Amino acid sequence: MSSIELSVVRTFLLGLQERITSTIAEVDGQPFVADAWQKEPGETLQGNGITKILEQGRVFERAGCGFSHVRGHRLPPSATQHRPELAGAPFEAMGVSLVFHPRNPYVPTVHMNVRMLAATPLGQDCEPVCWFGGGMDLTPFYGFDEDAVHFHQVCKDTLMPFGADKYPRFKQWCDEYFYLKHRQEQRGIGGVFFDDFQELGLAQSFAMMQSVGDSFLQAYLPIVERRQDTPYSAKERDFQLYRRGRYVEFNLVWYRGTHFGLQSGGRTESILLSMPPLASWSYQRPNEIGSPEERLYKEFLVRREWV
Repeated sequence: MSSIELSVVRTFLLGLQERITSTIAEVDGQPFVADAWQKEPGETLQGNGITKILEQGRVFERAGCGFSHVRGHRLPPSATQHRPELAGAPFEAMGVSLVFHPRNPYVPTVHMNVRMLAATPLGQDCEPVCWFGGGMDLTPFYGFDEDAVHFHQVCKDTLMPFGADKYPRFKQWCDEYFYLKHRQEQRGIGGVFFDDFQELGLAQSFAMMQSVGDSFLQAYLPIVERRQDTPYSAKERDFQLYRRGRYVEFNLVWYRGTHFGLQSGGRTESILLSMPPLASWSYQRPNEIGSPEERLYKEFLVRREWV
């Protein structure tokens, strides 16, 4: 991929970050704080980025959206487990990643990420190998069928122009990836996820990644608007914090994005922007039979077709 094309990817990602954060700031009534950072030459990783964070807002207790563009001398193991021929290769990566933790337990937590990675095989005089990845997934604390259907319908409609097979494939990939193996439990209701993707050619693969990023607000905002003013009590808040503990477990134990950032020497504060401000754990917590909390486990934290 040429430097001109890389600049196009960077411009899109920076614009996407700005569009999402400015819209969310309007919904919340509080602006994001922008923290620009630089990794200087000589460090393990070189590059720059902008971390945008909103904390203790009216709607969002913590909302982080980060852009990064980094270069490194060796791809970390988390990026080469499916591409062993690129082990140790120099690389360049850029992306936008976000996690929003709402205040109201009836508003689901959401994650979205779009990214590009280019690596140059060692000992070969050839062009870099480039691929794209990304997706979005929803993690409710209290389940509503209409929210899940809406989220998945937007994901499906977004991918349809790139092939009728994409949504079913990426939906299954998401279900399999966002799974807490040590709990034998889904993280949420899923969405779509893809990685190491270049099968449509660079131009169309990039277009697909753009489409996923551009559809995020359409997928998530109607749910926020529907649920943000729902009354709740200490019981619902307590359950929200307990379920957030599962989110922390997944991101620290299984999430490749966290592993890639830490293994490659990335900026820790930005890598961990996905962490909620508060979370809790309890030992073998029971749920009342027939309760909304039990319904979450039985009807929403299971793999199912929503559209």
